[in-house]
Amino acid sequence: MNTLDWVTIACFFVLMVVIGFASYKKVQGSDDFYVAGGKLPWWLSGVSHHVSGYSGAVFVAYAGLAYTHGFSLYVWWALPIFIAVLAGAFIMAPRWSRLRTKLKIESPTEYLAMRYNVPTQQLIAWSGVLLKLLDVGAKWAAIGILLNVFTGIPIIYGILISGIISLVYITIGGLWADIWTDVAQFAVTIIAGFVMFFIVLNRFGGGFEGFMGIWDQLPEQNSQFFNDPYTLTYVLVYVFIVFLSYNGGTWNLATRYISSPSGGDARKAGILSAVLYLIWPLIMFYPMWASPLILPNLEDPTQSYALLTQELLPAGLIGLVLASLFAATMSMTSSDANTISAVITRDILPICFKKFKDMGQRKSLNVARITTFIFTAITLVIGIFSENFGGVLGLLISWFGALVGPIAIPMLLGLIPAFKHSGSKAAISSLIAGLAMFVITKYFIDVPLAAEVGAPVFTSAIIYIGAGLLSRDKEVKPEILDMLEAVSKKEEPAAGSN
Repeated sequence: MNTLDWVTIACFFVLMVVIGFASYKKVQGSDDFYVAGGKLPWWLSGVSHHVSGYSGAVFVAYAGLAYTHGFSLYVWWALPIFIAVLAGAFIMAPRWSRLRTKLKIESPTEYLAMRYNVPTQQLIAWSGVLLKLLDVGAKWAAIGILLNVFTGIPIIYGILISGIISLVYITIGGLWADIWTDVAQFAVTIIAGFVMFFIVLNRFGGGFEGFMGIWDQLPEQNSQFFNDPYTLTYVLVYVFIVFLSYNGGTWNLATRYISSPSGGDARKAGILSAVLYLIWPLIMFYPMWASPLILPNLEDPTQSYALLTQELLPAGLIGLVLASLFAATMSMTSSDANTISAVITRDILPICFKKFKDMGQRKSLNVARITTFIFTAITLVIGIFSENFGGVLGLLISWFGALVGPIAIPMLLGLIPAFKHSGSKAAISSLIAGLAMFVITKYFIDVPLAAEVGAPVFTSAIIYIGAGLLSRDKEVKPEILDMLEAVSKKEEPAAGSN
């Protein structure tokens, strides 16, 4: 890192803050703050959905897997997400948008009170918020570690710099700021990714031959589609899990669809995000796949991308790549902050305190900014003191990962008329059963990775669907039937439209 690299990073951070202040005028109420007033263009939504779907972990943990497991990373990670998001673009994305237009929701858990009941909504909302505090805190710590690897700067400074800048722009500009910074961050990531791609490609002869030629020089297992433990079974399980996660189980991704003007726009956003997952990882992962030929015998493969950057890039471009790493993580953390604030403001506070019920748009906006600020500040504290948690923080993060699938089951399947008989008991019991299965496979029995990852969510799905079948003779409340019909019905084209 030299002066030019620091200038590049500084310019990136200044741009983030400028976007936040520029978005301020667009925010007149909580609906603007949380769902962009339902006016989010499909291409912005699609880019943001894509960018918000991965963090700096791609350049650390996944870079290590690319080093050791080769092309199988694309097969078990990128392709399943492409399939899941593409399918979700037609099945789930329009339903989220119609929830906003029909029920005026501003958070992904707001509709659960009508679909099930308030206790079910509160259980899911509190579980997600409390565990997300730890998840986002861990992401801030990861940013600090990245900056420390590149520059030697203490981890706390990396956390504070990125965190405070994110806190400023997301608190001021809400979702509009989040979306436009996602676009800027995507542009930075694209530029940095192509720079690394072409530099590495030219090192191996350039063109298609250079792209394909590395596989003859790498170990044979690196070119295989499936590389243990990432087997075909694992990929099939992962498709189902990411279908739930990327289509609403991860709440900030649901917000991208909720903010779309119509179901059709949400569908197009999902298709764009899916196409990006199909194409962009081939560019992004190529330097990581080639890294064993440039940096052989690394003791810690997770450092391969950072070391590759320092090995190959001239002054200024190292800063650009580091900015792209910041961008990936800041996109996810700021998206989480905005969505979790919506859940707190719209779903938790009105239940816990009467004074937060029936708030107008202006008052709700003030509360939104306060909750966003407080949530982000707490996650920064957790990130700074993450080392003091020892193994506890990592343990709780794994529990968050285990809960994503079971939480997503009642949220997503609850929007589909075929599961109309699955009520609050089905939702709560499926969540508890999924968590119990996680504990069993994690701590009591030794199972393959595919079973460990898939057992909790499949258990939740079986319990949820089974409970619905057992209740199929019971009458479903008319308001639930009306809601399911409303979110499933395609919008009528506007008069005079083609």
